[in-house]
Amino acid sequence: MFAYPAKAVFNRTVPKAKIYANAKVTRSVKDKFVSQVGEIIWKYKLSPETTNLSARDGYTEIQVFELNLKAAEISKEILKVIDKAIPYPILFQLRSDDKIEYVAAYKHPAESVSDAWLVEEYFETGWLDVAEQLKPLPIALDIKSLYEQIIAILIDVPRRNGEALEALVARTRTIRTCRRELEILTAKLNSEKQFNRKVELNAQIRELNNQIAELMVR
Repeated sequence: MFAYPAKAVFNRTVPKAKIYANAKVTRSVKDKFVSQVGEIIWKYKLSPETTNLSARDGYTEIQVFELNLKAAEISKEILKVIDKAIPYPILFQLRSDDKIEYVAAYKHPAESVSDAWLVEEYFETGWLDVAEQLKPLPIALDIKSLYEQIIAILIDVPRRNGEALEALVARTRTIRTCRRELEILTAKLNSEKQFNRKVELNAQIRELNNQIAELMVR
């Protein structure tokens, strides 16, 4: 996805036990770590020292973690555990054979608790070829704006002119909720036998489709 500055290379293996020690992890999630994830590598550290960008509003560093997967799938619970254990924004590079996927949550400092971070929606690129040409990091004035641009790139909803990242995330969350409701209604419609009920469901589906279309307008 990005060609990182040479100074940002970190390349430290992160033991799973260290992550468990810094987050509340259930036995079920530990089992998922074991079955889905091989090695975890802290690949890059994007900080004022490695990017020449200043910290702002609590955003002092962005970490890039590479997870070598045992299969081309991973539970979001695993990513949430790592995000909760590491008090910095994280861009995950998920590798499976010759494919790579970039995933990150919208993560921001909590207003009410010092040194705490809120982990919200996750966004991803989908699987890409490892050999795909890398691009320079987005041009930014500070670490926070760099992070916000990275997240915006991962979001598959067009960003409106002047739209704050928080608003884009909220709009995307609403779209996702509408799409989940649409799937449920479509499944009900496909199994419904009564004509009157089918008419009602079709009306609800049209309303949801119109709402999604309006939310997708740039």
